[in-house]
Amino acid sequence: MNELQSASEVTLILASASPRRQELIRLLGLPVVIRPSDTDESTPPEWTPPQVVERLSLRKAEAVAETLPPAAGEGRRIVVGSDTVVALNGEIMGKPKDLSDAVAMLRRLSGRTHEVFTGVTCLEPDCGRSATSHRVTRVRMKELSSDQIRRYAETGEPMDKAGAYGIQGIGSLLVEGIEGCYFNVVGLPVSLVADMLEPFGLRFP
Repeated sequence: MNELQSASEVTLILASASPRRQELIRLLGLPVVIRPSDTDESTPPEWTPPQVVERLSLRKAEAVAETLPPAAGEGRRIVVGSDTVVALNGEIMGKPKDLSDAVAMLRRLSGRTHEVFTGVTCLEPDCGRSATSHRVTRVRMKELSSDQIRRYAETGEPMDKAGAYGIQGIGSLLVEGIEGCYFNVVGLPVSLVADMLEPFGLRFP
C-alpha cells in the first residue's frame, strides 16, 4: 500500500447511526459514508468497560465491512466502528429502559465521579489492516435534587443516552467538570481517531 496516497482518495465509512458521531467524524475533513451496523451488542458480564467498548467497536466495524461490495478502484475505504459506555465504580450503566430507570441512574451519578469509555476500531477491508483502541474520560456530576433529576428526565433527552444524560445537550447543566477528552463523552474521540489513522498513511493538521 502506498503510504503517501492522498487523503482525498480515502473515504471513511462510519458504522453508526448516531448524529453526534456523524457530526464529529466530519471534523477530520474526509468524505464520510454512513452505514449503521446491525450486530449483536451483548457481552459477557465479566468483561471490563475497556473490553466491552473495544470488542463492540470491532464487532460493529467488521459487520459493516462484510456488507461492502468489492472495491471498484474508487479509492481506499476505512470503516470506523465505535462504542461508548458509562461506568460507575467499574459497573457499566447502559441506556435507561424507561423514565423511572433514567431517574434511578441519575440519582446514582449525582455528586459522584464516573468514567466514560469509548472504543474505536479503524478497519480497511480491502487490505485487512485494522486497529482498535479506547479512551476514557472522568466526569463529575453536580449534587442534584430530586426535582432537578425529575425535570431533566422529563425532557426525554436521557432516554437514548448511556448513563441517562447527554453532555452535549441539556445534560451539560448537570456536569460539574470533566478530566479528559470532551468529545469522548459525546461519543467519538476524534483526536484518538486521527492518531489511529496515521499508520494507515493519513496525516491531519
